[in-house]
Amino acid sequence: MNLEQIHILNFKNISEKTLFFTKKINCFVGKNGQGKTNLLDAIYYLAFGKSYFNPIALQNIKHNEDFFVVEGSFNKNSKREQIVCSLKKGQKKVLKRNGKIYDKFAEHVGLIPLVMISPSDQDLISEGSETRRKFIDLVISQQDNLYLQQIIHYQKIISQRNALLKYFALNRVFETDTLTIYNEQLHTLGTEIYQKRNEFIKEFHPIFTKYHQQITGNSETVEIKYESQLHNKPLLELFDEFLQKDRVLQYTSVGIHKDDLLFEINEHSIKKYGSQGQQKSLLIALKLAQFDFIKKQSGVLPILLFDDIFDKLDADRVQQIIQMVNNSTFGQLFITDTHEDRTELIVKSTNLDYEIFKISN
Repeated sequence: MNLEQIHILNFKNISEKTLFFTKKINCFVGKNGQGKTNLLDAIYYLAFGKSYFNPIALQNIKHNEDFFVVEGSFNKNSKREQIVCSLKKGQKKVLKRNGKIYDKFAEHVGLIPLVMISPSDQDLISEGSETRRKFIDLVISQQDNLYLQQIIHYQKIISQRNALLKYFALNRVFETDTLTIYNEQLHTLGTEIYQKRNEFIKEFHPIFTKYHQQITGNSETVEIKYESQLHNKPLLELFDEFLQKDRVLQYTSVGIHKDDLLFEINEHSIKKYGSQGQQKSLLIALKLAQFDFIKKQSGVLPILLFDDIFDKLDADRVQQIIQMVNNSTFGQLFITDTHEDRTELIVKSTNLDYEIFKISN
């Protein structure tokens, strides 16, 4: 899988730009605030139909403009895939594949396997459980579209159940039959989602620990623990047990939408006790494991976007990562850095095709 060409119009700070890429290493270099990360985000948009950094689509339109367009030409197993994502103020966002408009964006997820590594990944440690659930769901969804549909359906029913609980409280009524219908639907969906998440963690964990050992030289022990209320009881039983609490809170307090991941280092929470360096090592291992997992599941080398590469790793580690391109561990790689000389010195050592794009405003 590789991106051959991208055309960007009115996306963030980019007025208009067309770029052609090499199959191996592509580097965006320039001072901070010039738009390097925006270029990576435009590539990400083509894979997922949304921004990695800003979920509010309208805010991705360049200031004083009414629309944006991002268009990319991909080569996947010697087959051309033309992807266009566009948004005009006052209209719905449009995603097209080879000229055909998608009815649902979810149908596109997985076509362009891609992994982004960014300083904002720190949110996976510092933010709440929703951020970590989104990580699980994104990885699984790239290879299991049914899972993505189940997540979307589950969230829709949770919203309906929450609205019903609010209606009960507001009108001082209670309708068991309607609530039971929602409970049974959520039980079926939630159980399947829980089982897939459980299976994913079992398969993902050894890959993650392998990369962490490579990065740290076996100096630390790390664990990912999957936390779920469904470990102990079926969802229907939990709904019965927490019914009165849900009626008071007026929302659903149990279910797979409360699942979480706990990251531990040497049997302690990395959020509370991990140093900045330890947290960075864990995050880079997590994302490289994501890359490896998707590669094994799909049989395709995902595109790897590495934003601000020296924020995560020292020069030796960066070179180690870049060298992995040599032995086909990685396919097409996009990286950003603030120092052109530093970047070129490392990528030149691979003896592979590379392109350096100097980014300014």
